Amino acid sequence: MSDLSISIKQLISKSIQEDISHGDITTDSLIPPESNGLAVIVAKDSGILAGIHIAIEVFFQIDPDITYNMFVNDGDQVKNGDIVAELKGKTKSLLKAERLALNFLQRASGIATETGEYVKKIEGTNARILDTRKTTPGLREIEKYAVTVGGGYSHRFNLSDGVLIKDNHISSLRSELTLRDIISKARQNTPHTLTIEIEVENYEDAKEAFEGKADIILLDNMTPENMKRVVELVDGQCLLEASGGINIDTVRLVAESGVDLISVGSITHSAKSLDISLDFRAE
Repeated sequence: MSDLSISIKQLISKSIQEDISHGDITTDSLIPPESNGLAVIVAKDSGILAGIHIAIEVFFQIDPDITYNMFVNDGDQVKNGDIVAELKGKTKSLLKAERLALNFLQRASGIATETGEYVKKIEGTNARILDTRKTTPGLREIEKYAVTVGGGYSHRFNLSDGVLIKDNHISSLRSELTLRDIISKARQNTPHTLTIEIEVENYEDAKEAFEGKADIILLDNMTPENMKRVVELVDGQCLLEASGGINIDTVRLVAESGVDLISVGSITHSAKSLDISLDFRAE
């Protein structure tokens, strides 16, 4: 993400306004305007780095005269003590940008690291790890990017990206329509370029969804044994996605059932931020 999107640059600008507002009272009262400093971004934990260009953009928007050297790129493994980047410039500017830059970097790196653990767990299978829409409002673009840095893949970015017929859609229609009818209605009322995915919770509904020619069947909270039965049923004729309560201890069994996709909400909504700090050094 070296070429940041306009939306991310705008998010950074809004976040700076939120954090600084009318100034940094502490820094402005203590640090002389002519003071220059050298600071390094240091990893304090092991994991996958993500969001370094976002962090650098924070410093740039605070003060475009800040210069930097990056020693680690997004997707690289870091460990405690690794220097990620070096920054030089006005001491006041470095201090004002510090917390916000680290917030973005720690959050994205935590998600990339968590995703990487899931990806590692299913190595050797044909399954892919997907994110969900369980993201922090306003940070979706960054969090989904971090998932890809960790080796995962993006599901729908938002509600306009594809048809995903969930349990509550079905519940509101089931008294009048069968699953086949619901799939057919969705296909008739959406562009032909969009895939139709439908959520099911048991083998019988999966069979009906398959016979109704869904493009993707989402197997929600099903056991790996029942997933295998559905895998044998569809025989590669449509994609199968597993979801619901999948964690790092169960993801391997799910992948070995033969499903194509595994969506895990926790890689975004529950990922622990990676410990990263900014330290001033003598020049």
